[in-house]
Amino acid sequence: MRDYIHVEDLAAAHVFALEALEQGGPTAADNLSIGRGYSVLEVIKAAEKVTGQKVPYRFGPRRPGVPAVLVASAGKAIEEMGWRPRYTSLEEIIATAWMWHRNKPGGYSQVYSPEGR
Repeated sequence: MRDYIHVEDLAAAHVFALEALEQGGPTAADNLSIGRGYSVLEVIKAAEKVTGQKVPYRFGPRRPGVPAVLVASAGKAIEEMGWRPRYTSLEEIIATAWMWHRNKPGGYSQVYSPEGR
């Protein structure tokens, strides 16, 4: 079980933190999450649902030293900064990533070019 967060929510939280620092707020280390964990199989099934495509997979043993569950609480970030994740479901997170990749099949090379930086 892992907790996932949308990259836009992660970026927004950093903006919230920078704005708090600019206003004289203290530095802090906060967890950022949607507060719910998903198994690898749940991620695969959600990706299949969103994309309409089968995702090939096979079961294997957990890697040594990797915890079975790793889920954070964003309570401190919510309370101290007023930040809240916009994307709170795995399907939303996957759907926005899928849409980005479908619109930019060349990946970042379509977004950034050496001449345009």
